[in-house]
Amino acid sequence: MSPSAPTLPSSRPVAVVAGVIVLAVLAVYWNGLDGPFVFDDVPAIVENPTIRRVADALHPPSDRGLPVTGRPIVNLSLALNYAAGGLAPRGYHMMNVALHALTALLLFGVVRRTLLLPSWNHRFTGFATWAAGTVALLWAVHPLQTAAVSYVVQRAEILVSLYYLLTLYAFARSTACHPLDDKGPTGWRALAGWGSVAVAAAAAGMATKEVMVSAPVMVLLYDRTFVAGSFREAWRRRWLLHGALGATWVMLAALMLGTGGRAGTAGFGLGISSWAYALKQCDALTHYLRLAFWPDALVFDYGGMVLVQNVAEVFPQAMLLFALLAATAVALWRWPRAGFVGAVFFAVLAPTSSFVPLADTMFEHRMYLPLATILVGIVLAISAAAQPRAIVFLAWLALPLGWLTVERNQAYRSEVALWRDTAAKRPENVRAHYTLGSVLAAQGRWADAIAEYERALRLRPDSPEANNNLGNALVQTGRAAEAVPRYEAALRSAPSADAHNNLANALQRLGRLPEARAHYLAALKLRPTLADAHNNLGNVLAQSGEFPAAIEHYEAALHARPDLADAHANLGNVLAQSGNVGAALAHYETALRLRPDFLDARFNLATALTELRRPTEAIAHYEEVLRRRADYPGAREQLARAQVMRDVLGK
Repeated sequence: MSPSAPTLPSSRPVAVVAGVIVLAVLAVYWNGLDGPFVFDDVPAIVENPTIRRVADALHPPSDRGLPVTGRPIVNLSLALNYAAGGLAPRGYHMMNVALHALTALLLFGVVRRTLLLPSWNHRFTGFATWAAGTVALLWAVHPLQTAAVSYVVQRAEILVSLYYLLTLYAFARSTACHPLDDKGPTGWRALAGWGSVAVAAAAAGMATKEVMVSAPVMVLLYDRTFVAGSFREAWRRRWLLHGALGATWVMLAALMLGTGGRAGTAGFGLGISSWAYALKQCDALTHYLRLAFWPDALVFDYGGMVLVQNVAEVFPQAMLLFALLAATAVALWRWPRAGFVGAVFFAVLAPTSSFVPLADTMFEHRMYLPLATILVGIVLAISAAAQPRAIVFLAWLALPLGWLTVERNQAYRSEVALWRDTAAKRPENVRAHYTLGSVLAAQGRWADAIAEYERALRLRPDSPEANNNLGNALVQTGRAAEAVPRYEAALRSAPSADAHNNLANALQRLGRLPEARAHYLAALKLRPTLADAHNNLGNVLAQSGEFPAAIEHYEAALHARPDLADAHANLGNVLAQSGNVGAALAHYETALRLRPDFLDARFNLATALTELRRPTEAIAHYEEVLRRRADYPGAREQLARAQVMRDVLGK
C-alpha cells in the first residue's frame, strides 16, 4: 500500500508567517511609494495611449520595443492603474508593492506544499511552514528585488513571476493525493479544478513576459521529481494537463510573431553575435550571483548593449557557470530535488541570459524569481547539514537585508539621485550620463545637462541619444544653429523619429521651413503616431497659411495624445483664424483644463470670448493672465477693449 499523504499542519502558523511576510514588504517599500516615473516608465506609461481606456489595453503599442510591447497583461495592469488614478505615480508603486507581496505569498505556498509532499518521507512535516516562510521572507526583503518593485514598468517581472509560481502552486494543489495513491490524480481529474487554474495561469504568464516559456517544462520536471517519480509516470497520469500547459506556448509565439521580435529588440536580427552575447552573459550571471549573496553595489542601468568579444575576458566566470550547469545536470540524475532547484534557476534566466540577443545585456530585475531558487538551495543545504529548525535563524537576516532595501529605495525617490548613483557606480555607462543630462534639462539646469551630454560623447562620440539630447539643450539655450549638426550626427548613427522631429524644430526656429517640413514628414514616416511631430508639422503648415492641412495634423496629434495641451491650443488658433471661433473656444478650454498655467491658451481664450461678445468672461481671463504675468504682451490693451465692450453691451 502506498503511504498516505501527510495531514497539513495547523493553519495558524501559516497565517502568522503570511502576515509577517506582508508586513515586511510594506515596511521595506513604504519609503519608495512617492518615487517618480523613471526611464522606460515614461514611454510605457505617460506616453502610452493604449492605457487611457481599459478596452484598448489588450492591444499595447507594437511599433516600439517598450516593456509593454507584446505583453498585454502588463499593459492591462497599467490601464487599471490609470483608470484608478490617472498618471499619479503613487498608485502604480502601490500596485507593484501589492503584487510583490502576493508573489512572496505564492512562493511561500509553493515551497511549503512541496516540502509536505510524500516524496520527502515526512522529513519536513511540522516544519515546512517555517522553512518556506524563511525563504519567502528573505526573498521579499532582499535589496536585489528593488530593480523590479521600485521601477514601475518592471512590474512585468513581478507579474510573470506571480503567474509562474501560481502555475506551480496550482499544479501542486491539483496533485493532492488520495490516501491510497501518493502519485496524484490522472486524466481529466488532473485537469479539473486546480489543474485548470494552472493552465489559466500559464496562459496569462505567456501574455505577460517571455520568461514564462519554461514554465510547462518545469511543471513536468516538478511532477517527475516530487510527485510521479519518473517522466514516464508523470506523462502517463497527467498527459492531458501537461499537454494543455504546453499548448499555452501558442499564445507566446503569436505575441512574439505579432510584434516582430518585440519591435526589433529581441532575437537574432539585431546584428549582434550570439557568441558575443553569450560571453557577456557569463559576466552577467556571475555578477547576479554575487549580488544575491552580497548586494553591495546595486545598479539601476548597466548601459544597454555592452558585449564581450574575447572569451579570455570572462574565462573564470564561464568556468564557474559551466561547473554549475554540470552540477545541475548531475544532480537531476543523482539528487533530483536539488537538481530541480538548479534547473529552475537556469530555465528562468535562459530567455534573457543565454545566447539569444536582447537590446540590453544586463538588468538586475532578471534575478527577481531566480533569487528564490538560491534561497531554497540554502535552506536545503542547511537542512542537510544541521537540524532543520536551525534554518529559522536565517530569518534574522531579513533585518539587515530589509535595511539595505530601505536604503536602496532612497535612490528611487528622485530621478537625479537615481542616475547620479548609476553614473557614479558605472562611470563608463554612456546611457547613464546622457539620461542624467535629460533629467537635469527637465529641471532647467542646462549647463549641468550639457556637461553630462558632453561626458557621454567623450565616451562614445557617435551616440545618437547623446547627440540628440545635446541638440535639445542647445536649442533650449538659444543655440539652434549649433544644435543642427548634433541632430544630423544622431541621424547618421541611428535614424529615429525623435531626432527627425527635433531637427525639424531647430530648423523651424531658424526659419528654414521647407527643410523642417521634410524632417517632420520623415519622423511621421518612421512613427505615424508621434503626436509632437503632428503638432509641430501643423505649426509649419499654419505658418504657411495651409490651414486645412494644419487642422488635419493637429487632429492626428490629439488622436494619438488627447491630453496634448499644445495641440489643443494650436488647433484653437487655426480654427479661430479660419473664422470658426466657437470651435476654437472648446479647444482653448480643454488646453486650460489640461494645463491651468498655459498663459497663451488663456489669452487666446479671452480673445475668442471677446470675439463672441462675451466680455465679462474675457475680462476674468485677461486679469488672470496679468496676475500671473504683468507684462504679458497685449494683455492690458485687450483687457481695456473687453471692458469697453462690457460697458457698451451692459453685460
